[in-house]
Amino acid sequence: MFKNKVFFTISFLATTMALTACQPKQAEPKDQQTAQSEPAKQVETVKLVGDTEKLALGLPACDGNSCPEISIERLSSNQAFVDELIDEQILKQLDQILDISPKLLKDKPQAVTTEVAASNSQNQIPDQPASIAVETKKQKIEKQIAPYLSTFLLLDKELKALSANHQISLMIKPKILNATVPLATVVLNSSSYLGGAHGSSSQHYYNFDLKNKKQMKLDDILAPNQKAILQNKAHEVFKIWVMDSKLADNLEEYEQVWKFTLSDNFYLSTQGLVLQYGEYEIGPYVVGLPRLTIPYDQLQTVLKKEYLPPVQTKNSSPASNPAENNKAKS
Repeated sequence: MFKNKVFFTISFLATTMALTACQPKQAEPKDQQTAQSEPAKQVETVKLVGDTEKLALGLPACDGNSCPEISIERLSSNQAFVDELIDEQILKQLDQILDISPKLLKDKPQAVTTEVAASNSQNQIPDQPASIAVETKKQKIEKQIAPYLSTFLLLDKELKALSANHQISLMIKPKILNATVPLATVVLNSSSYLGGAHGSSSQHYYNFDLKNKKQMKLDDILAPNQKAILQNKAHEVFKIWVMDSKLADNLEEYEQVWKFTLSDNFYLSTQGLVLQYGEYEIGPYVVGLPRLTIPYDQLQTVLKKEYLPPVQTKNSSPASNPAENNKAKS
């Protein structure tokens, strides 16, 4: 009897173990965690993070209320290719603002160049062995700006020699406008007064695909064969701007003087595609730096999908509904 019980118990255990071995294995918790973490990696986005740093230009000592003023800042961010492009554009801006430099420097460059060099020498780092001396990006652009600074100071001397009581000035400064998707954007602001009736200013926008480390132009964000359609839509916004600004009573007569063109200086705002224009580009000096904004609802087939904002669902809150907001205000 005892032997039968032992035999039965052994048989039962063997059968149980066999059935357990046949059951399908469950996924390891570690694998589940890995699978869950993969989507999180896919949604990670690169951000443009940084600030500006002021260049040491070493202006010579000056007393009085009409001393020349110049301030230039560069971008120092976590994206080297962006910083390099903005540095190039700073030099380009200086070349456009001080386009008289070749003539002035040809006349008498030595006095001003020597004066600037003496002032800069006070701010230089002591000489180091070539093996350890490394030129920073900031020091590199400071050297590149030196000829423009000489031109700027020479112009100041020329104006003062003519008894012109002018205080000339020049400012260039970049700023991160948008740090992430769909496009990272840096705006380069500049203003200058070099004598004359009034000063001058500009705003240039530079857009970047940080993932692919590429500057994006207007054509890059347009759907195929949509450039002409965008131009027509922008032209209509231009006409409304002219009339709302009371610049003319007759659009045809206005466009004989200020003909509309499609600007490639742009950025994507929360409202739509913004086209930035320069002084005298589509209007007189009094209008400053005009901007034309084309709403996203007019660009659904014009822009590539990745550059359009997410479509709001029907469950959006009433506060986000413009019609409801207008009723509340009334």
